[in-house]
Amino acid sequence: MLTHGGENAEAYWSADGRQLIFQATRPGGTGCDQIFTMNPDGSGLRMVSTGKGRTTCAYFFPAGDRIIYSSTHRAGAECPPPPDFRMGYVWGLFEYDIFAADPDGGHLRQLTATPGYDAEATISPDGRTIVFTSVRAGDLDIYAMDADGGNVRRLTSEVGYDGGPFFSRDGKQIVFRARHPTDSAELADYRRLLASALVRPGQLDIWVMNADGTGKRQVTDIAAANFAPFFHPDGQRIIFASNVHDPSGRNFDLYLVRSDGSGLERVTSHPEFDGFPMFSPDGRQLVFASNRGAARPGDTNVFLADWVE
Repeated sequence: MLTHGGENAEAYWSADGRQLIFQATRPGGTGCDQIFTMNPDGSGLRMVSTGKGRTTCAYFFPAGDRIIYSSTHRAGAECPPPPDFRMGYVWGLFEYDIFAADPDGGHLRQLTATPGYDAEATISPDGRTIVFTSVRAGDLDIYAMDADGGNVRRLTSEVGYDGGPFFSRDGKQIVFRARHPTDSAELADYRRLLASALVRPGQLDIWVMNADGTGKRQVTDIAAANFAPFFHPDGQRIIFASNVHDPSGRNFDLYLVRSDGSGLERVTSHPEFDGFPMFSPDGRQLVFASNRGAARPGDTNVFLADWVE
C-alpha cells in the first residue's frame, strides 16, 4: 500500500519507472480530486495541480519533462457538485479541459478549450500524440491531437461512449472501453443522461483499434462493466477491471485477456474493489487502486505488486 487514506486512484508510471502520478481527494484537502506525484515506494508525495476545481486523468510525457491532466478550474475554482445518484450510478461529465505543465505543476498551459468534457488523456510512446475523450461533436468519442494541442482528429464516431484510451507500447494500437447502445430504451437513456452531462457506465466492453482509428474490433463480450484497460508489455494481452463475477455489480477485480478476446484469466479475487491497473515500464510490477485495507469505508488507495507470470 502506497497511500493511506482518502480516495486515491488512476496511478500511472513515468516512462523511467521512477515516479507515479495520480488523482486523490485527501483528508483535509480541497474536497475533490487533485493531481499528485510520488515515488514508487510512496515517498515524495507532492501536489502538482492548482488546488482549484476538480482534476482527473493525469499522465507523464515519455521524456518526463511534462505532465498532462484535466481540470475544471477554468470553469470555476470550486469543486463541481457530484452527480445525483437518484438516477442510479452515473459518472459526471464535468467541464474539464486538458492542461500540460512541468512535472512540478509550473508553466501550466491549456491544450483544449471546447465547451463540455475533454478528459481521459494519455500520450503515445513517442510523445507526439495525445488521445482523449470529448463531447465536442455531441457524443462521447475518442480524439487524437498533437502534443501541443493542435491538429485534432476524431478517431471514433459510433453512437455511445468511447473512452479511456491507452496506446500499446509500440504506439501502433489503442485500447479503450466502449458501449454502443442498440436497444431503443438504452439509447434514449444514454442520450437523456448525456444532455445532462452524465453517463451510465453499467455495461462496457474492451475494444482495440489502430492508432489512426481504423481496424476497430471488440475484444470482450461480457455482460458487465469492463473498464480501465491497459496493454501487457508483450503487446498481445490486455489487463482490465471488471465486475463480471459479482452478481451485485459492486466489486471489481483485475483480469487478463488476449487482444483477440481469447484466454480470459482472473488476476485478483479480493472482496473489495481493484481497478486502474498499469504495468511498470519494465513489466516487473503492477500498480493499481483498491479498497482493500481501508481505514474507513470507501477509502481507495494505490497499491504496488510484483508481477509474476
